[in-house]
Parts: sequence; structure tokens; C-alpha cells
Amino acid sequence: MLDFFYPRNCIQCGAVSPEPLRHICWDCLSDTPRVEPPFCDICGDPVAGDIQHDYTCFACARETPSFDRARSAVRYEGAAGQAIRALKYNHSIWVVPDLTELLLACVRAEYSNIEFDWVTSVPLFPTRRRERGFNQSALLGAGLARRLKVPFREGILRRVRPTVSQTGLTASQRAANVGGAFRVGLFARPAGRRILLVDDVMTTGATVDACARVLKKSGAVSVHVITVARG
Repeated sequence: MLDFFYPRNCIQCGAVSPEPLRHICWDCLSDTPRVEPPFCDICGDPVAGDIQHDYTCFACARETPSFDRARSAVRYEGAAGQAIRALKYNHSIWVVPDLTELLLACVRAEYSNIEFDWVTSVPLFPTRRRERGFNQSALLGAGLARRLKVPFREGILRRVRPTVSQTGLTASQRAANVGGAFRVGLFARPAGRRILLVDDVMTTGATVDACARVLKKSGAVSVHVITVARG
């Protein structure tokens, strides 16, 4: 009945009442490339070719990230990429359940042996959040936490200074852009916690690395990263 009055359409091809997700049909989901091995054991960055051994990418070998591991469900293209852009720039919050399903599948595949104490998300600077009206990463993190039955703690991290968009910046520029931009919340108390950090897209990993660094300095036992897409 709800579908009759409020028909659901695939965000990419427009198919009515798409399956298996609410707003991404099977054909478009199948065409969205998964992030699958081989990839870096630490940051999860895919690598071309056939690798039959443990692999660490050049960036992680040169400087080990502060997070323990990072994994992404799909590449930042196709229907998933379109859904993320619709969420961030067109206030299409109805795609959150679909993107949460992708996150959940990735957590079950990559982190099934870890019992997380908290789920949190990459924060926005207050002015940016007011402009957008919400933090898309927090919506995804809260949805994932409910599915995992793990407490969601949005206030663990604060963004204490505004940063420019990471789009178009080099890896070193991205790291400099977010350096010192995050602090642990006043009453966060992450010491001794195993934390799952959620974001929408990961490219070089500079943002999640900066977040993980301050969490580790405050005593977090581990920080694992999960994102919907890999840029």
C-alpha cells in the first residue's frame, strides 16, 4: 500500500519498486563495482593484479596510519556513488537505509571477528552542519549501529576548525587540510574502547586517519574504519 501511494524508484535507472534495496535496483547494484581483494591489508585500497600474499600499499608502508584497518563496500561510482551525492548535496536522506545495508554487509565480511564497544562518525564543523541540516556520516553511523546493536556515540569527536573540501587536493594537501581539525569531545572517554569509525567516502584516508589519531591518543584500544565507498 505504501508503494502504491509513495512509489519507490531506483536512484540511477528509475526502475519502480527496486529490489533488493529500497532505492537501488538489482541491475544497478550489480553494476556498482565492489571493493574486493586484492587490496592493502591496512587501508583497503584496491590493487590491480593477482596477489597471493599479505599486501601493504606504498602509502601505508611509508607511514602507518593511526587506524587499525579501513574497509569500504563499493567504489565511488554507479548507483552507490549517485546515492551518496544525492544524500550530501540534495538532502536525499531516504537513501540512508540502502547505504546502511552496504555498510552492514561490509562489516560482516571484514570485521566479523571484532566486538565493537562504540560506533561513531566523522564530524562536520558546526557551520557546515547547520548549512546542510544534518551530518550524512552520522546518519549512516546511527543506522549501522542500530543494525549491529552497538551504541552510537556521535559526540566522541568534534571538528574544531573549518576545512576546505578535500575534492581536488593531493594526498599531502589533504593531510595538511585536516591536520589538527579534530578533538575528542569533552566528556567522550574513549579510553579502553574498540571503536568503529564511519564515513561516507574514503579517498586517501587523511580524514579518518586524523580522527583515529586523536582517538588513539585519548586511549582508544582500536579504531577500525568503514565507509560506503572508496574514491
